[in-house]
Amino acid sequence: MALRLLQHRAENGARSVIFADGGEAHFLNGVATTRELAESAIAQGISLAAAARAATKGIAVDIAAELAAGNLLAPIDHADPAHLLMTGTGLTHLGSAEGRNKMHAAAAAGEKLTDSMRMFLEGLEGGKPAAGAVGQQPEWFYKGNGFGLVAPGEAFTMPAFAQDGGEEPELAGIYLIGADGTPFRLGFALANEFSDHITERHNYLWLAHSKLRQASLGAELLIDETPEDVRGTSLIRRDGEVIWEKPFLSGEANMSHSIANLEHHHFKYELFRNPGDIHVHFFGTATLSFSDDIATQEGDVFEIAAAPFTLPLANGLTRADAVAVAVKAL
Repeated sequence: MALRLLQHRAENGARSVIFADGGEAHFLNGVATTRELAESAIAQGISLAAAARAATKGIAVDIAAELAAGNLLAPIDHADPAHLLMTGTGLTHLGSAEGRNKMHAAAAAGEKLTDSMRMFLEGLEGGKPAAGAVGQQPEWFYKGNGFGLVAPGEAFTMPAFAQDGGEEPELAGIYLIGADGTPFRLGFALANEFSDHITERHNYLWLAHSKLRQASLGAELLIDETPEDVRGTSLIRRDGEVIWEKPFLSGEANMSHSIANLEHHHFKYELFRNPGDIHVHFFGTATLSFSDDIATQEGDVFEIAAAPFTLPLANGLTRADAVAVAVKAL
C-alpha cells in the first residue's frame, strides 16, 4: 500500500514526522520535518521512501485521531515561509466528454474559439509529449507563498474584498530544490486550491487576482508513486448538512498534460530553481461547485477525499475584516 509522510506538532510545540505504510503509522525518531528528511535523502543519494524506511521507528500512532485532535500540519513547510512558493496550472484536466465534444464541434465548424478553449485544445494535442520531448506549455499562475498555506482542518480566510471563496479539489506536487539547483519531487498531496471564481469569471485577465488566495494541503504526502487515476469526492457542508457533492477525477489518466510536461514548464525558469526553496505546484481540476451555481457562505466547510490518501482534507470558510492600506512615500 501507499507510503505517506505526515508532519505532527504536539501540544508543547515539538515537531515530528510520521511514516505511514498502508494501515500502520509510526513516528520517526530524530526527524522533525519532512524537509529535513528530504535533505538527508538528497545528501545520501537515496529516495525519500528509502530514507523514511531507514529511519528508526518510534511509537505507533493513529493518524486519524491526530487529525481530529488538530495535531497534523501541512505535509511540507519551510522555516521561512517566503521560501515556499505556491503556483499552479489550469486547463489541464479532460473534464466532461460533453464539454470536449462541444469544443471539438466548434473547431470543426470553424467557429471562433475563446482563448481558454484554444489553450485547452492545444493541451489535448500536445500536452503529453513522448519521453524526452517538450510539449505544449499550459496556463500557469502564481498563488502565493508559505504564509498562505492553511493546515488541514483549519479555515480559509478570504479577503474582505473577495467576491467569492470556492474550492478546487486537486493534486499538488511537492518539490525541494537541491544545492545544485536540481528540483526534487518529494511526492504528491491532496489539495484544495481555494480561489475567487466570480472575479475570474468577470474577465479571464483577472485570473491572477483570483488566484491570490490561501490554499490547503491534505496531511499526507504520497512518496512512493505518481497517481495515475485518482477518483475522489468533493463536498460542501452547511450547518452540518451536505449541500453539494460531486466526484472528481485527477491523475495523468484524466489529464490533458503529463505531470512531467507541467513540471518542465514550471522549472524551466531559473528563478524557480533556487537552492533550498520548497515548491507546491497545483495541477488543476475539472470539478467546481461554482460551475453548479453554488454560492458559498461563511461557515461552509469544504471536504475533499480520494484514495490512495486515507485522510480527508476539510477546511471551513471565514472572511477577514476590511483593512485600510495606504502607501507612504519616503
